[in-house]
Amino acid sequence: MLHQDLSVEKLINNEITELKNAGVDLKRVKQIESTAGQYIKNDDYEGFLNELEKIDWTQLQKDEPSDYEAIIAGDSDQVKIEKPRKEDPELYDRIYGAWLARCAGCILGKPVEGWFHTKIKDYLVAAGAFPLTTYIPEMGEFPEGLSLHKNYSGTTLGNIKKMVRDDDIDYTVLGLLILETFGCDFTTQQVGETWLRMMPFFSVYTAEAVAYKNLVNGIDPPTTAALGNPYREFIGAQIRADMWGYVNPGDPLTASEFAFRDASLSHLANGIYGEMWASACIAAAYSLDDPEEIIEAGLGCIPPNSRLARAIRQTIEWCKHYPDWESTLAEIVLHYDCYHTVHVINNTCIIVMGLLYGAGDLERTLCIALMGGYDTDCTCATAGSIVGMMKGAKALPEKWIGPLNDRLASMVLGFGDCRISDLAKRTVALIN
Repeated sequence: MLHQDLSVEKLINNEITELKNAGVDLKRVKQIESTAGQYIKNDDYEGFLNELEKIDWTQLQKDEPSDYEAIIAGDSDQVKIEKPRKEDPELYDRIYGAWLARCAGCILGKPVEGWFHTKIKDYLVAAGAFPLTTYIPEMGEFPEGLSLHKNYSGTTLGNIKKMVRDDDIDYTVLGLLILETFGCDFTTQQVGETWLRMMPFFSVYTAEAVAYKNLVNGIDPPTTAALGNPYREFIGAQIRADMWGYVNPGDPLTASEFAFRDASLSHLANGIYGEMWASACIAAAYSLDDPEEIIEAGLGCIPPNSRLARAIRQTIEWCKHYPDWESTLAEIVLHYDCYHTVHVINNTCIIVMGLLYGAGDLERTLCIALMGGYDTDCTCATAGSIVGMMKGAKALPEKWIGPLNDRLASMVLGFGDCRISDLAKRTVALIN
């Protein structure tokens, strides 16, 4: 049985979109696009990949490199932050808060994952829940076209008993396991080995599915990220960022280097930067309490001329210019809707919007991020993780964390039913 994200038609069509958005010479893209139908008809992905090898990536890779030394060689401004001591009494509460708020955000976004902002608003208005101030309610009868995802049981208001299984949370658990097994000097190869041992193939998607297949076929990193991977700049790496920030509180640069080692298994360029930025923001949130300063700390760890960095800075400017998040969202959609709904660039803009208009308030941050649409469980989880690290568990509203009952389910072997507090304790034990 073929993985849903590995059909030749899906791979080729996504690749053409990625080439256009990356700025590849339009004439060359049109030539490739004109022959795509024949490759799809003949199920000839290898032949299509041979066509891609003729592209000159030299200029594009100058601003968006995928090797670590080139990434950190840019002139980004590093934010100076004082690191906490291991005996800091707040350490556990902050880490626990990050875990809890990440889970709360993930559950909030799951019922409407992949929906556009307009559809989300239509549903909430029909449910009498707009503007949203809590988890999404489930209507007795859904208006036509507004049915929540049927397989996302246990994620709506009044029905939440724990953090249900989700790949966003699986990767946070997997990061913990990688550190407990290999230590802070883990390699990209060891990340891949852990995937193969602990995660079923059909529980990974897009870029992770491609990398998984390449690993099984004996291909080593970083080629696992480059070979036949049109999802190389999707959000998959960013949802794996959190653990690296958790174990490096107050140290965004080190957090981002951990993230690079993880991301380079499956992603390139902006796909890598998305994870580096998020992990750096989470680490910075331990020592900073201003969302814009936290976002800037993340920017200091990625190439300043990359499309992701430019999009983040542009979103910051829109947030400053417009008093309401709806106007900023309109700009994000106008400028970045050319990207796939699970691309890292448009979704990171949504996270930034939620953080800035949320101003450190978990409820406002999560609800605004949700209203942005796209990959809602991912964006809300990352935004929640940052606010949770900034505030700590004791400061989080009971109506958001209480329904979780301190429980988490994961697909990772051995983590089927966990106490979130136990995972937080294990995380703290890994901090140097």
